[in-house]
Amino acid sequence: MQFRWSSAAQTVCPFCHSILVRNDLVLENVGTVADLPPDPSPIQLLTTGTYKGKTFEVIGRIIYEYDDGGWNEWHIIFSDGTSGWLSDAQLQYAVSFLVNPDTAIPPREKIKKARPGGHGLKFYGTDYWNSTITEAEYKGMEGELPFKFYGKERFTFADMRSVGKAFGTIDYSENPPLLFLGEWVDFDELQLKNLRQFEGWV
Repeated sequence: MQFRWSSAAQTVCPFCHSILVRNDLVLENVGTVADLPPDPSPIQLLTTGTYKGKTFEVIGRIIYEYDDGGWNEWHIIFSDGTSGWLSDAQLQYAVSFLVNPDTAIPPREKIKKARPGGHGLKFYGTDYWNSTITEAEYKGMEGELPFKFYGKERFTFADMRSVGKAFGTIDYSENPPLLFLGEWVDFDELQLKNLRQFEGWV
């Protein structure tokens, strides 16, 4: 196996679907992934693009499913080595990054009170309100990830909106919760190349 990103903690073999976790120079086989579900996205591993003047490459993916459908979280690596995520959900796209919260993340049982005009959330000077609480199921993964990701089935996410393009997600499946901040983007502005070709996609 060859890792395309030096900081990758885990990868999936494209041939045997084994999940390989890296501990220093030792690779550990921790299981296998099932066949991936059908996906209408034109994005695929090794798709390249541009965000805020920096080029990136797609090197991994996690697939989630919930009551109203599903979405992809594409792991992207920028030309300067920065790791980020490209969310791909029903023709809506967003780029986000894992950040250390500058203020306390409220517990899950209180997050539902964060509504427009009510008790909001503020991270790094931007005001957010919670738009949805999503209970999602893991449905598959491929490629390289920045963390060890196996043996998990259900996840709880709080998606945050803001005035303008800013958005955020709190992952309550981890302790402490993880905070991802970013913004909505248009498909065309990403200048994506090496897209998957299939019938019905223009």
